Amino acid sequence: MTDSGVGARRFLSRRSFATGAVAAAVAPAVLGSAVAATSDKAAAADKGGDVRTLTLYMEKLPNGEMGYGLRPGEATIPGPLIELTEGDTMNIEVVNNLDVAASLHVHGLDYDVASDGTKMNDSVVQPGERRTYVWRTHAPGKRHDGTWEAGSAGYWHYHDHNVGTEHGTGGIKKGLYGPVVVRRKGDVLPDKQFTVVFNDMTINNRTAPNTPMFKAVRGERVEFVVITHGDFFHTFHVHGHRWVDNRTGILDGPQDVSRVIDTKTTGPADSFGFQVIAGERVGAGHWMYHCHVQSHSDMGMSGVFMVTEADGTVPGGMHGMNDMHNMPGM
Repeated sequence: MTDSGVGARRFLSRRSFATGAVAAAVAPAVLGSAVAATSDKAAAADKGGDVRTLTLYMEKLPNGEMGYGLRPGEATIPGPLIELTEGDTMNIEVVNNLDVAASLHVHGLDYDVASDGTKMNDSVVQPGERRTYVWRTHAPGKRHDGTWEAGSAGYWHYHDHNVGTEHGTGGIKKGLYGPVVVRRKGDVLPDKQFTVVFNDMTINNRTAPNTPMFKAVRGERVEFVVITHGDFFHTFHVHGHRWVDNRTGILDGPQDVSRVIDTKTTGPADSFGFQVIAGERVGAGHWMYHCHVQSHSDMGMSGVFMVTEADGTVPGGMHGMNDMHNMPGM
């Protein structure tokens, strides 16, 4: 298991997306046109954003699981974090290396019916084929009636909407999901990012002691993206750290009266995120994160946020939780 850390953010969030950098694993199908691409660029420029392109591969994983990846043979659960800034347009070519039809459906962004990712709108990808989905974002703006439209900035997610049922129930259970972050211009950027997905009674399709161990150095700015799938409500909690219950998790200033929290209840298809300073006022250590529904924690919905000193050391020891410090990835 990977920790969905800073490497993914830096690859996906900078203005350096390459087209055709990886050879396709299946034969291509032509979608769209040069005219459409030019139109996309013009529209994004009008909004002050960029047009970006990437390729996602949907692939089988061991134990019957499935995942999205940036290159053939590199699918993960969750899939790669995709980051945009308000005004950006993202063209995502999805290659289906599965043996079933699957799709890409996103929450919180703008798209037309051709990029809906549902069978109803004939926007799924058949086995051995590929399809381009177009996501657009926008900044807040005033409508013609004088009301304000919210922007796209926030913590969102993408997932399959076809495997198992027309709602993607089977695909989500098997791991076809991933995080999306849309920034507002000027937002503070984190040093590291971690994704926690409560998927039924698992975290990232795993239970302790095989849940991710997230690592940061004391003083680093860390961003958590939390997503929920499945049939249950959960309560996310991380020990020793707290955040502001707003769009970023950061206070806007001394007069900001937003509520400060260290737990948040989340239901199916919910997503939120926040930033904290690792070990701020509490120091380095092994800090638990988990679902605070007690029976869920007891059944393995827990993991460790390890904050080290600059030299890599962690004071004290870690006991219990099935010797989680020996888990893979440490």
